[in-house]
Amino acid sequence: GLVAGPTMDHQIIRDLFKNVITASELLHVDAAFRDSLRIKYSQIAPEQVGKYGQLQEWLQDKDDTANKHRHISHLWAEFPGNEINWDENPTLMKAARQSLLYRGDEATGWSIGWKMNCWARFLDGEHAYRMLKLLLSPAGTGAGSYPNLFDAHPPFQIDGNFGGAAGIAEMLLQSHTGYIDLLPALPGEWKDGFVRGICARGGFVLDFSWSKGSLKAVTVHSSAGKNCRLRYRGKVYDLFTQQGKVYQVDLSKFK
Repeated sequence: GLVAGPTMDHQIIRDLFKNVITASELLHVDAAFRDSLRIKYSQIAPEQVGKYGQLQEWLQDKDDTANKHRHISHLWAEFPGNEINWDENPTLMKAARQSLLYRGDEATGWSIGWKMNCWARFLDGEHAYRMLKLLLSPAGTGAGSYPNLFDAHPPFQIDGNFGGAAGIAEMLLQSHTGYIDLLPALPGEWKDGFVRGICARGGFVLDFSWSKGSLKAVTVHSSAGKNCRLRYRGKVYDLFTQQGKVYQVDLSKFK
C-alpha cells in the first residue's frame, strides 16, 4: 500500500491470473473473463535485473547489497512459485541467486526455511544442507531449534519446521516445471538413502533409493494415469501410465 508495484505483488498476481486462465481452459468456462485476464497479464511490469546483477525487489533499481534483512519477498516466484526456473529463464534464476547471496544465510527460523527451499531450487544441495543445519542448530537467543525440535522464533514458529520439511523434499524431488526431477539437490552428506511416499505434481507418488550419490531404484504410483516425465542428471524418460498402476522404472532409460 505504500509503493507502486513491488516485485512480489507482480509475481503473485501473475501466478493467480495464470492459474485462473488455465482452469478456465480446462473447464471450458468464462472465456470472456479469461481473455480479459490475458490482457491484464501482459500489462504487468516484468521481472528486472538490477545494476548489481540482482533480481530487483522494486520497480526502481534501489536494492541495497548490504541489507541482510530476513525477508526475501521478491524471490516468491522462484519458491514457492515456479515462474522463475532454470528451464525457462536461467538469467532470472542467476539474478535471484545473486539477491539471496546478498541477503546472506543468517535469519530467524521461518526465513531460514524459505532460504533452504530457494537453494534447493537453485540446485545447490550443499548450500541447502547448510541452511538445514542452521535451522536445526541449538537455539540461543535467536534462530535454531529447541531440544524438542520446535523452531526457535520466540516463543515458537511452525513456519521454520514446515519450511525445513519442505526443503528436504525439494532437495530429493522437484516437479514444478513439468518434469519430476529426481535427486536435484542432493548434498554430499546424503550419499546413501531412500524415501517412500513422496508426492509429485500430476498425481504421482514415488519411492526411490540411491547409493553413493546415484539412483538405485525408482517406483512410481500413478493415481491419475497421466504421462510421467522423469528427469535425472539431464536425461528425460517419459513413462506413460494408467490410473492406479504401479511402475518399476528402468534406470537404463536415463543413460
